[in-house]
Amino acid sequence: MARRDDNGDIVVNAMASHAPITNLRTHTVQNQPPPLDPYDAWSGDPALQEALVREGGGWASDRCAELGALVGSESVVAMGRQANESAPTLKTFDRWGQRVDEVEFHPSYHELMTLAFGHGLHALPWSTPKAGAHVAHAALGLLFTQAEAGVLCPVAMTYACVPALRNQPDVASEWVERVLSTTYDPRCIPAADKHGATIGMAMTEKQGGSDVRANTTKARPEGRTGGGESYRLTGHKWFCSAPMSDAFLTLAQTDKGLSCFLVPRFLPDGERNRFFIQRLKDKLGNRSNASSEIEYDDTWAQMVGEDGRGVPTIIEMVHHTRLDAAGAPIGLLRQALSQAIHHTRHRSAFGRVLADQPLMKNVLADLALEVEAGIALQMRVARSFDEGPHDASAAAFGRLATAAAKYWLNKRAPQAIYEALECHGGAGYVEESILPRLYREAPLNSIWEGSGNVICLDVLRAMRRDPGCIEAVLNEIELGASDCAPLTDSVARIKTMLGGADALEANARRLVESIAVALQGSLLVRSAPTAVADAFVSSRLLEDRGHAYGTLPSGCALDTIIERAAPQRR
Repeated sequence: MARRDDNGDIVVNAMASHAPITNLRTHTVQNQPPPLDPYDAWSGDPALQEALVREGGGWASDRCAELGALVGSESVVAMGRQANESAPTLKTFDRWGQRVDEVEFHPSYHELMTLAFGHGLHALPWSTPKAGAHVAHAALGLLFTQAEAGVLCPVAMTYACVPALRNQPDVASEWVERVLSTTYDPRCIPAADKHGATIGMAMTEKQGGSDVRANTTKARPEGRTGGGESYRLTGHKWFCSAPMSDAFLTLAQTDKGLSCFLVPRFLPDGERNRFFIQRLKDKLGNRSNASSEIEYDDTWAQMVGEDGRGVPTIIEMVHHTRLDAAGAPIGLLRQALSQAIHHTRHRSAFGRVLADQPLMKNVLADLALEVEAGIALQMRVARSFDEGPHDASAAAFGRLATAAAKYWLNKRAPQAIYEALECHGGAGYVEESILPRLYREAPLNSIWEGSGNVICLDVLRAMRRDPGCIEAVLNEIELGASDCAPLTDSVARIKTMLGGADALEANARRLVESIAVALQGSLLVRSAPTAVADAFVSSRLLEDRGHAYGTLPSGCALDTIIERAAPQRR
């Protein structure tokens, strides 16, 4: 309340302005869905359950069931939110002014890492080296991504380091056993004193990015040269994710060319290595994970593999991280789809429940198709990692199909997650919802381990070096083509593109897209319910098709497709 005094000045009546309002009543909240959690990410996903068995990892069903129940629990959902809201911070110096270069995380980050390591997500194919181990690893990754994707960066690199380390048996004998431990140990102390270790990777530099052969970091031998020997590194790395890892695989130039090195955080005598974190990246998404710029200044390292053969050595790590980078967008989209189905089943508009309205059904079913096709492709690619060491054709298939899957699945995720967000309207756009976090995360894995153009060029390079790669992929597609004319037509179009050598590089994206979609179609025709396979073929493989999600043609069994993907609350 305010009034003017005798002089005309405004006077505020403080007592009156703070008087309670008694004639208003709060509104009753109606027509809003309850929280989805707690839900079971495993029991509500028959597509993933079937793919695990089909591709040889059925023995890990109990492990997946246990993790699937946890990732949808209220406590783990809260951990994912907290780890992102409280981003990691860099502690360059301790209280006495000593350089420490440590990163501090919210406790939820460490709890999530403990959960991932406890379920063997980082080590299963190496600790349990039997048929289907990589398939099981892929399934666990698809589940865990639904809780929080950021911690899977150090998990993926730790998983992928083993094949590269084994190029140097003396280094591997020291580090692999630490890596396989299912105990996550966040302490910043020498790895020899820890209960388990994590491994990171640092390749790219400012001037080169994906062109690692432009790297300028120098490696100077301390004495003898070659694999397993000690060197001192000087240079910088523009992107070093998970800088609190216990050691890093990195690239540096020797007299013989670009070589691979292991850089530990601590020296063999227990002193800190000269590993300097210059800053943490302020990223679009992936907020719970620390990504950094680092400097090597007379930094101690051991060569891994042959001198001058650094790229072939570290590429084995890259190949395995690409498997995880292909699966991550499907895990994100599976979470977004679960949220969208749940929301629309509990929200009404224009006199009807949203999920009962034909146009919304079309959108939800289309997103469900994208998820199931992604699961099928990811799990089939994972099987090639299990078979590749013993089967040349499987190895050839994996070289090309992994890259194609990484390219295509990541290209689909941002648009699909946006559509799931739009199913919520404004409620999906606010930070209290998980959808903004998923949307910000969606582009990451398309950039990490090779952006779209790099991946497509890798596909062309693989075909030139080993024509058996494209032969193995086409053979896989043709397994489903005998009873599916659109698949036969897809194979013909791919072969036509392959014959246009002059334009092959300019059209590489179209080629890789065609390969990935045809692979998905073949897998679904052979293994998915008829409703799913028919809808995918009619909406993805025909020339006359829609381009946005929610444009499935008439006649698709929308209700059947949606019900198959519906999340199960507990």
